[in-house]
Amino acid sequence: MDPILLARIQFGANISFHILFPTITIALGWVLLLFKVMFNRTGEDKWMNAYRFWVKVFALSFALGVVSGITMSFQFGTNWPGFMERVGNIAGPLLAYEVLTAFFLEATFLGIMLFGFRKVPNWVHTLATFLVAFGTTMSAFWILVLNSWMHTPAGHEMRDGVAFAIDWVAIIFNPSLPYRLAHMLLASGLTCGFLIAGLSAWRWLKHDRGPDVMIALRTGITIGALLIPVQIIVGDMHGLNTLKHQPAKVAAMEANWETRGNVPLVLFAIPNERERRNALEIAIPNGASLILKHDPAGIVPGLNEFVRADGTRLHPPVAPVFYAFRIMVGIGMLMLLLSWASGWRLWRRGDITAPLAWLLVGMTFSGWVATLAGWYVTEIGRQPWLVTGVLTTAEAASKVPAGMIASTLAMYLAIYVALIAAYISVLFHLAGKGLKGVAGPAGLGVSKGGAPVHPRGATARNG
Repeated sequence: MDPILLARIQFGANISFHILFPTITIALGWVLLLFKVMFNRTGEDKWMNAYRFWVKVFALSFALGVVSGITMSFQFGTNWPGFMERVGNIAGPLLAYEVLTAFFLEATFLGIMLFGFRKVPNWVHTLATFLVAFGTTMSAFWILVLNSWMHTPAGHEMRDGVAFAIDWVAIIFNPSLPYRLAHMLLASGLTCGFLIAGLSAWRWLKHDRGPDVMIALRTGITIGALLIPVQIIVGDMHGLNTLKHQPAKVAAMEANWETRGNVPLVLFAIPNERERRNALEIAIPNGASLILKHDPAGIVPGLNEFVRADGTRLHPPVAPVFYAFRIMVGIGMLMLLLSWASGWRLWRRGDITAPLAWLLVGMTFSGWVATLAGWYVTEIGRQPWLVTGVLTTAEAASKVPAGMIASTLAMYLAIYVALIAAYISVLFHLAGKGLKGVAGPAGLGVSKGGAPVHPRGATARNG
């Protein structure tokens, strides 16, 4: 295989594995803060028991996210040296800001959050939970600043082929950042919500139906039911922003070959890049024009517009972008239906049914699937550019032989499959075990009845 393609697959595999865990921790930190604040306000054990269970999930996810992030960062030097050579003046400081303002914040206060409940005042422990949650969000902010700048670069000038910053405000708040950041934060919320709902439904099916399980179940379902409509609106806004700045990506998402009006919304097709057409197309007339231009006759750019006279294609590969986009949207529709059906049942009856519980278990990691599909649309849709209009993927690639890349790729994939399997099995093991006989990782003791015992012997109400 081509070394550049192998390097792209290897980086894609690394970042696909890495993104799974921040997608959970970004939102889960805020859910933990909710549980802690509610416990402080009400003194009800169910909130602290929920905190104790889900902080274990946070710690495990955080650890895997850190390890996979370190591995991924090495590839900037090994596989893509041209990236830092050409745009390192911008990428370097942004990555440094992420480490200094976010990762150090998370890492410093994570220990207090996990083990400091009996060693520090209660307000300090609550503050540590807030700072960890804030740190995860700031980490996402800086990474998405860099990623958004790579899609819609601004605030720089080129000197002898090297990018130099001239306006950091324009670089940070580049045209696609607000939409990309909002879309990713909502995706994290949905991933976390369905993870909480799925594992809580598993505990429910195992007849672990204590107040802490039910409050977590309600929280997960509520997060999903509230966020998915917002995500649909933000996704539409993000799509319109992408149409403005990266029309070739949108053309690939819609498998639209000719620039024209009255463009149908293709529900399913088999894109054929060689013949520049779709086979087995199922479409809604004028649908794409209506969505993208808010006009049934609106003119939408086609892929053939992004082909040079010499045959060079300046648009991304169509099939992966086209199918990944439909997977993302399809998962979103399933999330909408299931969260609303479960929420209606909880609101009317105060409980769920076994069929709904099994469906929630089946959707436990649906956020991962949707996030990865959306990420592939975003990143594959940027090709052939690494930084749009500034640096192509081929220009940034190293001269590492294909055989060496392939061997390390195989090792990465084997390790990642094993780690994913271990991670999922540990989560379901924790869910099956519940809180039985387990001391709280936040340093909280457990009484004979399973209720948390506060430091200094305080009661739950007065702690």
